[in-house]
Amino acid sequence: MLEAVVSGGQRNRSIFLVGALGIALITLAVALNVGWVVANWRSGLLLFFGVLCFMLLIAGVSLNTVFLIREIRRNEQHDAFINAVTHELKTPLASIRLFLQTLQQRDLDRAKQQEFIDVMLADSERLQSTIDQVLLAGKTGSAARPIAFSDVDLGEIVRECLTLAGRRHHLGADQLELIDNLGVDSGAMVSGDLDELKAAISNLVDNAIKYSGDSVHVAVEIARAGARKVAIHVRDQGIGITNEELKRVFRRFYRIPPATPARRVAGTGLGLSIVRSVAKRHGGRAYVESEGAGKGSTFTLELPLKAA
Repeated sequence: MLEAVVSGGQRNRSIFLVGALGIALITLAVALNVGWVVANWRSGLLLFFGVLCFMLLIAGVSLNTVFLIREIRRNEQHDAFINAVTHELKTPLASIRLFLQTLQQRDLDRAKQQEFIDVMLADSERLQSTIDQVLLAGKTGSAARPIAFSDVDLGEIVRECLTLAGRRHHLGADQLELIDNLGVDSGAMVSGDLDELKAAISNLVDNAIKYSGDSVHVAVEIARAGARKVAIHVRDQGIGITNEELKRVFRRFYRIPPATPARRVAGTGLGLSIVRSVAKRHGGRAYVESEGAGKGSTFTLELPLKAA
């Protein structure tokens, strides 16, 4: 609800700016017309003001066009987000309802009942994950919101996220690889919000799995990034990212278009924007590298180490 109010306020401000700029351009055009009549007898002065007003007019029209394009893109992203969230909420709810009705209307054996319960639990986890993503996007999107600082072991979080991801996506140990280049004694202690950091790493791992295609192999590396920073590199061998999309993947609501409609990946378009917001809130950064489409990608979350 809060996100909707904020988005509505931003949209209203954009519309106000476009309207004000349009009125200014109309006023400028009228002034230019009147100026032509008044200053027609002085051709030199007319030429100077004519060129100046023409340049201002072109600049104004260009800015107006940029505002309109941004507003159109924002509206498209909002529509795509609403459709994605609706799908992510409706699908598991419909599945849970169907299995509950089946359990209510039919006398099933214990094994079948347990199978239905397992499916409903998986659907409820998917539903809870979607809700958590939306709530976390609102939480991390506010720079003024304070952070609940505590000492966090990134190595422990990465292991936990890999275990949960393997269980959620039914992956074997050979498909999710952990590479710890810090050593046993060095550790990777940072100061930050445990839930936010866990969500950021989990989103990176889930994103790598979703965009790996049919053959999933994700490697997560923990390594030093200089003397005072630690980096978590999440590498996949999936669909890769083009140079044009590299600039957009961390934007809120943006999702990489699928090669074919059949390969559309489920999601809300919030995961990577949450990763970037969490990184900024903790004094770090998030970035991505890829050699192009079909060549996999590497997402990196870089954070400052806790002072000794």
